[in-house]
Amino acid sequence: MTATLTPPAADPAASVRAGAVPRRRTRLLALPEVRWAGAAAALFLLALPLQLAGAPAWIWGPLYALSYVTGGWEPGWEGLKALKGRTLDVDLLMVVAALGAASIGQVMDGALLIVIFATSGALEALATARTADSVRGLLDLAPATATRITADGTEQTVPADELAVDDTVLVRPGERVGADGRVLDGASEVDQASITGEPLPAAKEPGDEVFAGTLNGTGALRVRVERDASDSVIARIVRMVEEASETKAPTQLFIEKVEQRYSLGMVVATLAVFGVPLAFGEAFSEALLRAMTFMIVASPCAVVLATMPPLLSAIANAGRHGVLVKSAVAMERLGRIDAVALDKTGTLTEGTPRVVDVRPLRARGLDEVELLTLAAAAERPSEHPLARAVVDAARERGLDLPAAEGFMSAPGIGVRAVVGGRTVQVGAPARLLAEAEVEVEAEVEAKCAADAGGDTDGVVAALVRELEESGRTAVLVVVDGTPAGVLGIADRLRPDAAATVAALTVLTGTAPTLLTGDNPRAAARLAAEAGIEDVRAGLLPQDKVGAVRELEGAGRRVMVVGDGVNDAPALAAAHIGVAMGRAGSDLALETADAVIVRDELAAVPATVALSRRARELVVQNLVIAGVFIAGLVVWDLAGTLPLPLGVAGHEGSTVLVGLNGLRLLRDAAWKRAAAEGTG
Repeated sequence: MTATLTPPAADPAASVRAGAVPRRRTRLLALPEVRWAGAAAALFLLALPLQLAGAPAWIWGPLYALSYVTGGWEPGWEGLKALKGRTLDVDLLMVVAALGAASIGQVMDGALLIVIFATSGALEALATARTADSVRGLLDLAPATATRITADGTEQTVPADELAVDDTVLVRPGERVGADGRVLDGASEVDQASITGEPLPAAKEPGDEVFAGTLNGTGALRVRVERDASDSVIARIVRMVEEASETKAPTQLFIEKVEQRYSLGMVVATLAVFGVPLAFGEAFSEALLRAMTFMIVASPCAVVLATMPPLLSAIANAGRHGVLVKSAVAMERLGRIDAVALDKTGTLTEGTPRVVDVRPLRARGLDEVELLTLAAAAERPSEHPLARAVVDAARERGLDLPAAEGFMSAPGIGVRAVVGGRTVQVGAPARLLAEAEVEVEAEVEAKCAADAGGDTDGVVAALVRELEESGRTAVLVVVDGTPAGVLGIADRLRPDAAATVAALTVLTGTAPTLLTGDNPRAAARLAAEAGIEDVRAGLLPQDKVGAVRELEGAGRRVMVVGDGVNDAPALAAAHIGVAMGRAGSDLALETADAVIVRDELAAVPATVALSRRARELVVQNLVIAGVFIAGLVVWDLAGTLPLPLGVAGHEGSTVLVGLNGLRLLRDAAWKRAAAEGTG
């Protein structure tokens, strides 16, 4: 189909990053859980120094009381509602323990328990809100309205969610596609980064498929709708993120079962410690004191702190080195992975196309410098990613680019301009050759073939085929109607990609898998350079999720590393999801459990090694906490444990495990993890 060259139009979407998810973010203080937890912590921090300084109790006592109320009313109320439903949770138990501690004078211990659990609830509420924000932002990719063409050819602006299968819509230059469908008429290039994750726009012509939410280029398209709005790729991504998040429920159910058993055990044990001695004649006050002492020394504070300081210290240390791990649960999971799936573009690669081959045709008499100069001069007015790559390559070589006149662009074909009195065309080889005059093309191919020793297949076709088979995108340069050379453009592997793949292989015992929406040849080339053998190319978001679930079905704990909207479902479905920070889409950053802020791929294995060190310290701390709790409980039950000694032992074990966990704050811990990650 012959397209008419048209002058470039101003980009209507220049202010919107192509493929980006509109940012939605719930304000921190908009969450009541955060406000109550903040108030409880502030009151506690006001009361504690006053108490330690010896101030009268009437000064710091009310502050502690307010801390109890602000931080404990919500978990207490939820616990009462759970109790009404014949279940018992740790939140209610901790509120009771805090009140019990206060009843025997240990007000500070009880307030600390309240603050810890209120803060935990606030963090959980914030994580839930941020995930909901990111999913709602993804839905904003699809336009609110679309232009529907009626049977008589008139245009109607209708809500996009009212489009039905077989409707015809008009997508103007710079607009987002309103529905999944197939092109009926027109030619353009569509940015599909939000779906495939690939940085280069895809040429679209009649018969090609387009997706809702993708950004149209400079051409107009008439599209026949093939899916309802509720079944579009974007809508399916949203559902997959939500469904994958819900697959974590079995772990949560297991935790709830343990919580129930622990809570019931604590209640029964405390009542027994109080009631049995009382039944055998012990004084009421002594029995109550023994029961309260039991509740304090059996309190899970030491166990909670046995787990959190190592993980939080590891989070802080990783954060100082450019890795944001969003929760202690995520940090713990990082150390449990035994399989890795990597995205290609923007993860293993830099995500920016670059000119890697300049191949002039000898018959035209141009060398590499002249060919690149002409191509870059013609491409300079264009905003196409391939055009920018050509211009950047010329600037990196320090070439002076002459002015271009009469610049024109054709979607899916390329550009044309007059440079130094010569007409230069740069674009897709097949399209430009089809546009060339037959007799001129035949003459040039004959000269080229003669010069190449009688290559009857054609020098241009052979050169294009060679570049494409090596994973490059071939761009033909035509000067005065005859082919002058071919440029090879490709994404570039990150400098630390191969070392990272090797390190992850050592840490997990198996080589990573490559999951990409790119074509198989380009994917295979990059994988070979990075040292990856398991390559799965041409994948849509649901295919990536399927690959992750296949690995998990084989009993693997999978870590997915990606950066695009199309990676978000796989990030959510994986045991742990890691996003690249600089180029990562908002949805990927929100869905992922960890973010590599500086895009240093080598930080991934280092963080995994740091997580494993944190898990080792967690085990150490649990042993220490368990020994202290068991010893104090036995002492209280078998003898007479003085309350001050019980409190000292309880708090001492808490401090000990806390200090042990804080060892991971040191820079030496990161250096050790980095060495293990490269070893």
